[in-house]
Amino acid sequence: MGHAAAHTEYAIVDIETTGGHASGSGITEIAILIHDGQAVIEQFESLINPECPIPLSIQAMTGITNEMVADSPAFSQLAARIHGLLAGRIFVAHHVNFDYSFLRHHLELAGYRLTVPKLCTVRMSRKIRPGLPSYSLGRLCDTLGIPINGRHRAGGDAQATAVLFGLLLEWDNGGVIPEMLKKTSKHQQLPPNLPKESVDGLPHDPGVYYFRDRGGKVIYVGKARDIRNRVAQHFSGHNPNLQRQHFLRHIYSITYERCGTELLALLLEAIEIKRLWPIYNRALKRFEPKFALYTYEDQSGFLRLAIGKHGKYHQHIHLFHRQLDALNLLRRLIREFDLHPGFCSFGIRSAVFDPSELNIFQVAGTALDLSQTDYNQRVQSAISQLTQHLPTFAILDDGREKGEQSCIWVEHGHFYGMGYIGSHLPSSYTPAELKASLTRYDSNHYMMQLIYNYAEKYPDKLWKPGQHTTCRK
Repeated sequence: MGHAAAHTEYAIVDIETTGGHASGSGITEIAILIHDGQAVIEQFESLINPECPIPLSIQAMTGITNEMVADSPAFSQLAARIHGLLAGRIFVAHHVNFDYSFLRHHLELAGYRLTVPKLCTVRMSRKIRPGLPSYSLGRLCDTLGIPINGRHRAGGDAQATAVLFGLLLEWDNGGVIPEMLKKTSKHQQLPPNLPKESVDGLPHDPGVYYFRDRGGKVIYVGKARDIRNRVAQHFSGHNPNLQRQHFLRHIYSITYERCGTELLALLLEAIEIKRLWPIYNRALKRFEPKFALYTYEDQSGFLRLAIGKHGKYHQHIHLFHRQLDALNLLRRLIREFDLHPGFCSFGIRSAVFDPSELNIFQVAGTALDLSQTDYNQRVQSAISQLTQHLPTFAILDDGREKGEQSCIWVEHGHFYGMGYIGSHLPSSYTPAELKASLTRYDSNHYMMQLIYNYAEKYPDKLWKPGQHTTCRK
């Protein structure tokens, strides 16, 4: 039979609210039961005026109406009493981070700081009584034969949680609860449905991690230089934001893919987000190019080059993530192929070139020295350079283990694939042999920007076909 620590007191808490996130919702009712490890020794319960309307759906679920709370005290009037009951005790609740985030937030608004240890009866139940069909308070109480008088009211739910808590204390023969309370334990920070072992087993390596829901579906993909530390950052703090509260509640498991370098992790993250479109990845637009280089024939038969906003259904020559990159490329083409700046635009002429560049042509309304055919040939040559003469190279870097190195292959300016090869790459290695050992992936402009930026920063890690190289240490 488990035993509570001597002189330890627990504050068993349940609240009813106007919504699902602390920063934008009020509290309508609170119940706090002080438990000494054997029985409830003190209790506090009160309706609270949330100082905002209670949504009809909440009224229907809880039975608490605007009229019922109209003459009740505001939270600020009860804050001193609530803080006094919670301070110095262990905060216990079913889905503890929900109740804790609300009370911490509203206590801070009233001028009180709350920092106490927490226990979650969902997590405790999963560890002490594994394998039950559901760990929601209602279903759990049905399974264990615990009566609930006044479901979805703070007093009734708190009383049921207190009975459940007492049983868990009694059943804890393996020291689960003391382990959860250790300061070094991360149980208090973890989402309620995520086993601690899932985090303890994560490596301190670069890679990509996947948060999965109850059915195993990926709901978030992230990359990390250190997978374990980055995952832990998701669960630190007590952000009361609605999206974060839903996010944490939906995490049931974590899987991961180790990568040799942070660059490979960034690339794999982009690939996996595009493949899976997880519901909680909000920054998907960063993978889409914003600008493109187009060509068209004007009414006089001259080919023109133009930079414009990227449209998925418009045929483009080249894509850009940044406007500056687009403008710099167009300026380079103007210089290298003697193109007419007036025939190359970004909406307004001055955005593309310096007026002094006009001196290389007869302008001010006069005709070009070149014929239409000759000028169009220059434009075609510029386009050909972009589409046919882009570089082919590999980036060779650290592998996941000793004896291997990572390889990213770029062919004619486009990401071909990546993977891992042996630590020795002889000069006789052919591109075909190298490519055969890699996993083929579709690319996008965001990924190419990552690769080019990395190649520019670390030129010593580049390898080109026919180039001799030694093994990477």
